[in-house]
Amino acid sequence: MEQKQEKKGFFRGMMDQLTGADWENARETPSEETDAIQSSETAEETGTVPPPEPAAETGTVQTPEPTTIIPPVAMTTAATVEKPSFFERLKSGLKKTKDGLVGRIDALVLGKKEIDADTLEELEEILITSDIGVKTTVELIRTLEQRLGRNELKDGEALRAALKEEILSRLTAHHQPLDISSRKLFVLLVIGVNGVGKTTTIGKLASRFTADGKKVLLAAADTFRAAAAEQLVAWGERSGVDVIRHKEGADPSAVVFDACKAAVARGVDILIIDTAGRLHTKVNLMEEMKKIRRVIGREIVDAPHETLLVVDAATGQNAISQARLFKEAAGVTGLALTKLDGTAKGGIVVAVSHEFALPVRYIGVGESIDDLRDFNPQEFTDALFQA
Repeated sequence: MEQKQEKKGFFRGMMDQLTGADWENARETPSEETDAIQSSETAEETGTVPPPEPAAETGTVQTPEPTTIIPPVAMTTAATVEKPSFFERLKSGLKKTKDGLVGRIDALVLGKKEIDADTLEELEEILITSDIGVKTTVELIRTLEQRLGRNELKDGEALRAALKEEILSRLTAHHQPLDISSRKLFVLLVIGVNGVGKTTTIGKLASRFTADGKKVLLAAADTFRAAAAEQLVAWGERSGVDVIRHKEGADPSAVVFDACKAAVARGVDILIIDTAGRLHTKVNLMEEMKKIRRVIGREIVDAPHETLLVVDAATGQNAISQARLFKEAAGVTGLALTKLDGTAKGGIVVAVSHEFALPVRYIGVGESIDDLRDFNPQEFTDALFQA
């Protein structure tokens, strides 16, 4: 028996030498292939991997990796299309203002080795025609003249830097973000003429406050403009916020009264009131504003806590007239400047804030909800003057 096995081993050894084949391994290969095929068939039945495909050249079986199917919508991700930062959007939104204001200033002063009175006179003209406002411009030039007298403005670069500092100083002097946490129920009265983006601003604020976990209620007290209430209701639906409204042409004060009652009863955090921007004459409009304020004050202590004037930056000097009128009659406490991305008159931000000693609470540089932002004087001046 042992001789038989030895002969058998010798025979295999001879065949291995002649053919170079490993018979022992050759005998095992079919069983391994069979195991692989059986494994693949089992996997195919369970649905874990696709069925195997035979390799064209080797005759072995290849098992491809499982394939993940990505829906078409998921193909475009934040990794492939990165959204620009707000500062970049602010720079882009202020491009027209920068070209019209800072671009002209750069053309005047950069490269100048010496600054004189004539340079400051030309600078004054640029500032006035860029809607910085006469009052603010006069103060800026007077300050620059003093710095020139102290030999601080030796060249164009120094003058440009000094102007940026002075503008930032005036914006910072009255800057104060809106603090809605100061009251258990915060009442925000929003005013402004028709067409400035008042209702849209309210909708964006409602979305922001809701996203922060606040319970918000809107009041459609602009009962004279056609479809004003419907527009506010649409914003409310987008934000998941209720709107108190009456029929078109109803008494705005009655809407406000009901809204105040509802806000208290529902335990609301923020009540935002939309108001009319036009009532036949300015006298009627301002009297209506006063009446609304009296109603709010009777129902909620110390309310309204903020009277936000919304101004379209594109109106330029007209924005100053609006600010003056509303501040006298409605007690404006803060400003929101919209549509900065569509105008070269962004200098009005400096003029309105400085002339009326009012904080700019919000600025709008686009149509999306994210484009209404808290105003930051440093960011604004950096975006304006940055190359």
